[in-house]
Amino acid sequence: MQTKEKQIAELFKALSDENRIKILQLLHGGEKCACVLLDDLHITQPTLSHHMKILCDAGIVQGRKDGKWVYYSIDLPGAERLKVILDQQLSLDV
Repeated sequence: MQTKEKQIAELFKALSDENRIKILQLLHGGEKCACVLLDDLHITQPTLSHHMKILCDAGIVQGRKDGKWVYYSIDLPGAERLKVILDQQLSLDV
């Protein structure tokens, strides 16, 4: 079982890359096929897989396989958890 700090570190790692931020922005509009993400980001398939693994491991994104493609979307419970954690980490008690 991961510590709370390890989970928080994974979330911040997921948010610490420009391409992963772009992926989240693209997924904000709804589920997208990996092929669409590849076209929009102009990156290679292995690079996309790397970014998606980090986002999925952090619980922010989920994927579902349909034939040869994977379709990705924002994981709503994961996004809510991220909001709570960010609020807790960044709130100032003055």
